[in-house]
Amino acid sequence: MSETLNHIFGPVPSRRLGRSLGVDLVPFKTCSYDCIYCQLGHTTCRTIKRREWVLMDAVLDELKQKLNCRPDYITLSGSGEPTLHSRLGEIIEHIQAMTAVPVAVLTNGSMLWQKEVREEVALADVVLPSLDAPDAERFEFINRPHPDITFERLVEGLQAFRRQFTGKYWLEVMLLDGYTSLPPQVRQLADWTRRIRPDRVQLNTAVRPPAEDFAMAVPQARLNQIAGVFSPKAEVVAEYHQQGKRFTTDANQQSILELLRRRPCTEADVAAGLAMRPIETAKHLADLQAGGQVVSQKRGDQVYYHPTQPSASKPTRVGSCNVFERRGSIKIDLPRPRASALDPRKHRKNRGKAS
Repeated sequence: MSETLNHIFGPVPSRRLGRSLGVDLVPFKTCSYDCIYCQLGHTTCRTIKRREWVLMDAVLDELKQKLNCRPDYITLSGSGEPTLHSRLGEIIEHIQAMTAVPVAVLTNGSMLWQKEVREEVALADVVLPSLDAPDAERFEFINRPHPDITFERLVEGLQAFRRQFTGKYWLEVMLLDGYTSLPPQVRQLADWTRRIRPDRVQLNTAVRPPAEDFAMAVPQARLNQIAGVFSPKAEVVAEYHQQGKRFTTDANQQSILELLRRRPCTEADVAAGLAMRPIETAKHLADLQAGGQVVSQKRGDQVYYHPTQPSASKPTRVGSCNVFERRGSIKIDLPRPRASALDPRKHRKNRGKAS
């Protein structure tokens, strides 16, 4: 496909959904959070205002062009918070009329305290919200939310959504080494998941390069130990395992750039997500890196690739942030966290104002 797609990307090699065809409903890094672990970097538009950030018709037209890639899921996610789109419910209904592929919503859960958001999200087949902190103080430190979003609102919204949603509810718990992986915090998180009552609890950690270098991944062995604390026992999803078949596609360097714009990927991730042969993937990445379009970054024993300009394409927008909603990169002077007792209360930082 020669035409550049601004709102559809992938299929992405998802750690939970197999081959996931992504639908991006907001401009790059438009979100209600500014998480320290975010693989896309710092939030530039932190907001809770719902609007038609990108044209619904443009999104649906692009999606029709990609349905022949045979994804396992069509996932509303992308480079920001999808529940900020005011026509989310309509988009889900149009997709379901278009294809039998199940629709998933990958959300941080921060907007579920609003009744209208819960009603729209409940139209999806699978909903995957997140819980990253066991208490208000760590919530402020890790997620750096919009001022109108409190920890109490978050957990109340997650519980209220469970009461009305009859589809698959998979709750992700993002753990960070030294912050939320210690026994007291793990027990608190497990208690919250019992109250929320999801169908699945899925443990994740910051395996990809994060916004802040002090957001450290929890070792795999420790994640496996922590899983047993949750009821039902949690699944460890921090490493991707391909669930679908491999198909031949017409993926090219533009396809790779569109994928990397939404998430840093290893060479194996790109090959799995775009159904490319490994040798072809390696050649394309080498050419992109030689041309200065892609850079690599080592994280643990993995090498991740991301574009030198993370937001190169220009989505068809309707809404945009005003000066009161924007905020720049945050620099926090913290020591490298250790697995020993590290209390984020000692390292709090005033957050910028947003509306």
